[in-house]
Amino acid sequence: MKADLYEVWGDTVNSRHLVCAILIGAVISLGAFFLAQHILLGLVASAQMARAYAMLIGILGCLAGGAVSAALFKPKRIVVEHQADPAWRAEVLMDLQREFGDLGKISDLPPQVVAELREMDLLDLFVDHEKAQHTAAVTPRPVPESVPGVFGKGARQ
Repeated sequence: MKADLYEVWGDTVNSRHLVCAILIGAVISLGAFFLAQHILLGLVASAQMARAYAMLIGILGCLAGGAVSAALFKPKRIVVEHQADPAWRAEVLMDLQREFGDLGKISDLPPQVVAELREMDLLDLFVDHEKAQHTAAVTPRPVPESVPGVFGKGARQ
């Protein structure tokens, strides 16, 4: 089935349906043009004006052909939505912080930005990242025994 799918103007189309849609558009638009020309030649004094109006009706026939084709042939695209891995998202935030420094605080953002982050389901990610950074900054790190500190061996504390 995938062998007869092609990309045309950024959309996925079935080759058989594309050919049928082109034929439908041609038949409707040319039919409208020639019918209008035949009728208008008897009603309008100038043959050039009759052809001009007929051409306009032919263009409207193109739109009608497109509407008929759209109704007959449904889209072939397949939209796949998936949630990105939370660990990957957290890693991306850490990479951003390593590259650009502190990302700032959620409380410093304007309400519109917070609303946009919430709408994109990213607010919790940034809140969790901010909490993790705050916890890491507050939690004292243990000093390894192999590293001599201010109080070396035998020193009084």
